[in-house]
Amino acid sequence: MSRVVHITGARPNFPKAAPVIRALQSYIVEQTLVHTGQHYDRQLSQVFFDELGLPLPDLNLGVGSGSHAEQTGAIMVGLERLFVELRPDLVVVYGDVNSTLAAAIVASKLGIRLCHVEAGLRSFDRSMPEEINRIVTDRLCDLLLVTSADAIAHLASEGAGVDSIHLVGNPMIDTLVANREAFDAIRARTRHGLGETYAVATLHRPGNVDDPTTVADLVEVLHAVADQAPVVLPLHPRGRERLFAAGLRPGGSLVITEPLGYIEFLSLVSGAAAVITDSGGVQEETTFLGVPCLTLRPNTERPVTITDGTNRLVTLADVEDQLAQVLAAGRPESWPVPPLWDGRAGERIARVLSRELGWAHA
Repeated sequence: MSRVVHITGARPNFPKAAPVIRALQSYIVEQTLVHTGQHYDRQLSQVFFDELGLPLPDLNLGVGSGSHAEQTGAIMVGLERLFVELRPDLVVVYGDVNSTLAAAIVASKLGIRLCHVEAGLRSFDRSMPEEINRIVTDRLCDLLLVTSADAIAHLASEGAGVDSIHLVGNPMIDTLVANREAFDAIRARTRHGLGETYAVATLHRPGNVDDPTTVADLVEVLHAVADQAPVVLPLHPRGRERLFAAGLRPGGSLVITEPLGYIEFLSLVSGAAAVITDSGGVQEETTFLGVPCLTLRPNTERPVTITDGTNRLVTLADVEDQLAQVLAAGRPESWPVPPLWDGRAGERIARVLSRELGWAHA
């Protein structure tokens, strides 16, 4: 029997992998799920397995935190041993985290076919570690599964073969659709002491939380936007220490929490008047849900969320004005959603993989 190994490692990977793993259960193929342990906090990892119906990982490498080199190197060592032992027919990687890059390098050097789910996204900003991961991973992959048409153009311009590229839609949206009935905005906002009008913020990228001057400005802006509407801010461990050192304090209209589980977080997002974020996945989720999204970055690898969604890029200098405009306008009654963001991407991915590798239906 053919074997496929799925590589996950960080919070954004899990809702992308879940629908693919589920769809492949209809085919005669043995699946192995590997969690590298890049994210190890329960709310960044285990809670997704509990809530999304993912099978428990067959192996957790437990690499933990460290510099990019330390983390990537540790993952590569662990995966090389595993791939030599299992000799899978296919390795599937997701997104753009260090686990994605590490698995791509190891699989490629061992001559194992490699598939990238969410291929072709580009910010054209190589100061972002994720952009390096995306570029290298795509150059090594045999199968490039893309979420939007702009990604096809990027891959083609980089020389990817047309037969390797497949537009399949967005599996993260599959997970959202599958769990949407569980979202309870009223219960979630009540739990956090919020009224009907509130915003959600998620901020963790190096460009926002690494430089002391930027962090100080960010803290000032967060307190200012909380004066416009209550803000709930789940804090990623990566930025918590720096933000608190710069003077971030909970209280009043600023509600600071630990990272939230998938259902609770998206319950809050689904009922929010606006979201302020630097997360790629949140740009996609708000696009589907019709929640105005202010992305605090100079660029995005997901421009489709601007042309076919509710997203706009903002700066620290204008985020207060942009939020005021959004609050005054209210939630849109209708909005465009990118093609194939319909909850069926996992099924399309399974069909592509089964066709390419000759897997039969179970």
